[in-house]
Amino acid sequence: MSNCRLYLITPPALEPRAFAETLKAALDAGDVACLQLRLKDVADDEIRRCCAQLMPVAHAHDVAFVLNDRPDLAREMGCDGVHIGQNDTRYEDARKLVGPDRIVGVTCHNSRHLAMEAGEAGADYVAFGAFFPTSTKKVQFYAETELLTWWSELMEIPCVAIGGITLANCEALIGAGADFLAVASAVWEHPEGPAAAVRAFNARFA
Repeated sequence: MSNCRLYLITPPALEPRAFAETLKAALDAGDVACLQLRLKDVADDEIRRCCAQLMPVAHAHDVAFVLNDRPDLAREMGCDGVHIGQNDTRYEDARKLVGPDRIVGVTCHNSRHLAMEAGEAGADYVAFGAFFPTSTKKVQFYAETELLTWWSELMEIPCVAIGGITLANCEALIGAGADFLAVASAVWEHPEGPAAAVRAFNARFA
């Protein structure tokens, strides 16, 4: 039995009221550890509106709600934490903003050095990737599965695998020691719907 769990990332564009129903169906279908709200190039009020609609759905299912890139809004909206990239807020600044009790996760691409730095600074998890080509964003860095094994054998801090992960290619990442699989389109665009995708991922973990 693997300890791997699902870490959902929202679609790049969404209408919060309609998506709340989709999300509910997905979370009803099986275990999900975390939902990251990831919206690029939208107004702050749109992010606030999405938090207000979606966070209660996540919390009703005991799913952590994490905001991408914006520790200031994560704090304001009462999110469970924030996920920061290497070009976003510095870890120390994000931690100061959200406080000691909330999640701060850090993108570390394919770099052992960045991961060690984030871990030593106090990050709650590190994210490695992309492991596969992805339609969600332009990939600059590709990571190898050995990175997950190295990290999981060395460190207690959980690692998230991200980037183009599907039901067809996830086995190697689970076997390599990923604690979480970050998935977007493989769930939201699953031909039988998001609930079927969540069930299928959880079957892989079992």
